[in-house]
Amino acid sequence: MDIKKVYMGRSVEEVVRLLGEYENKAKVIAGGTDIVIALRNKVIEPELLIDISKVEELKGIKEDEEYITIGSITTFTEIVESEIFQSNLYGLHKACKMVGSPQIRNKGTIGGNIANGSPAADSVPPLMALDSIVTLLSIEGTREISLEDYYYDSIKENELLVNVKFKKPKDNQVLTFAKLGLRKALAISRLTLSSFIEFDDNIITSIRVASGALAKFPMREKEVEDYLLGKSLNEETIEGAIEALRNSMDERLKGRPTLPYKRIAISTILREILEEALVFEKGVKAW
Repeated sequence: MDIKKVYMGRSVEEVVRLLGEYENKAKVIAGGTDIVIALRNKVIEPELLIDISKVEELKGIKEDEEYITIGSITTFTEIVESEIFQSNLYGLHKACKMVGSPQIRNKGTIGGNIANGSPAADSVPPLMALDSIVTLLSIEGTREISLEDYYYDSIKENELLVNVKFKKPKDNQVLTFAKLGLRKALAISRLTLSSFIEFDDNIITSIRVASGALAKFPMREKEVEDYLLGKSLNEETIEGAIEALRNSMDERLKGRPTLPYKRIAISTILREILEEALVFEKGVKAW
C-alpha cells in the first residue's frame, strides 16, 4: 500500500471538508475489512485516506417514536448485541451475525457494507426490505435517498454516508433473512434473501422482498411481492412465489453459467424466509 497521507477524522465537519477538497483522490476507512484488501491489491490508490473510526456522530443505534437510525460506523457486533433487533426485526440481527468471523464483525461497519457496493453484502437485503433511507452529507449539504435507489444513483465522491434509518415495525410486521454461502463460516454470500411482511388476519397486506447476489447489486424482487400481495402464506403460495422468482431470474441471468444452480438454490432460501414469516404470523417464536 502506497498512501501519501492518512488523516484521523475527529468530526463529521472535518471529514466532509476533506472529501470536498480531495474528491476522487480521497477514500474513507472505518472498519477496513474491505478497503484494506482493495488497497493491498492496488484496486484503489488514493492520495488521502480518511479514518472515520473515531467520529462519535457516526456511531450508535438510536430509536425514536417513528424511526430506528444506525450510524454508519456502527459495527455488526453492536447490531447483533442490541436488543432492538430481536423479535420482528430478527432478520437484520441474523444477517449481521452471519457476516464473516467474529473478528470481522467486530471491525466491519454497516456503512462500509452499504458503500462497498458488493452484490453479496449481507446486511443490505434486510435493510432494503425495511425500505431504509440513507443519509449522505457533503459540502453542498445533506440529502436522503432510499437504499433501493442508492445503488442506481450511487454515492458521490465528496459525500459521506452518515447513517441508515427505517421506520419502526408494527406488531403485525416481521423481517426475515436467509443466506446460502459456500461454507458455514467466513463465506462470501452466494445468495441472500430478506422479506418484510405485514399480516392482517392471515393475509399479506404489505410485502417487500430483497435479494443479494442475484444481480450486480442488491435489489427488490417485485415479481415475488406482486404475486404474494393479498394472499395468505401456505404451501401453494410459497411454491408460486418460488416460480415467480425463478421466472424473473431466467430473464435477468439468461446465458449465465450460474443460472441452473441459482434456480435450484433460490427455492431453499425463499422457502426459508417465507416459512419464518409464517411461523411469526401464527404466533410462535421462530427464534
